[in-house]
Amino acid sequence: MDDAQRQAFAVAARVLGALFYYPPQSEQAAPLVAALQDPAWQEQWPLLPDALTPLAARFTASADEPLPDAWQRLFLGPWALPAPPWGSVWLDRENVLFGDSTLALRQWMRDNNIVFAPGQNEPEDHIGTLLMMAAWLLEEKREAECEQLLAWHLLPWAGRWLAVFAEHAAHPFYQALGELTRLTLAAWQTHLLIPVAEKPLYK
Repeated sequence: MDDAQRQAFAVAARVLGALFYYPPQSEQAAPLVAALQDPAWQEQWPLLPDALTPLAARFTASADEPLPDAWQRLFLGPWALPAPPWGSVWLDRENVLFGDSTLALRQWMRDNNIVFAPGQNEPEDHIGTLLMMAAWLLEEKREAECEQLLAWHLLPWAGRWLAVFAEHAAHPFYQALGELTRLTLAAWQTHLLIPVAEKPLYK
């Protein structure tokens, strides 16, 4: 990627990651929610406008369920999450947190001197954390490590997760967010120089 593409994907990954990770009314996410409800965001996204125009209206569509309630239902509970956002739930045979895939991610982070924690005590393989880590690696011009993170630790399960997430999102904002993430990751994958790892999925 050239510098402009690199910067555009870094911004996109940071926005997507924060919106999955933080409540929409939080200090981190509220400005991003507002930005996606302004059509101007399409000009800065690393995708063709034809793909983005249908999503723009869904980000502003009204819904009976308040956005914070939808985020809590999808990412916090108290009921079972319809699409758990941690990689090991999909990659581990027992569908557990802190599974072997999480440990492999931690070892990879240690091997590459990557210390990245958004501030909450939970597994590092949260979809939001991984996207924000990818953004940080691009911003630090560590493109090789970013490609490894995507190819080995995110893309092998992200497609399945996004499909289940879209099926159960039940709110136009998060339906649009899931589709925007799918399109963005697909475009990003076309720039990768290493193949995406093939891993069995158990959920």
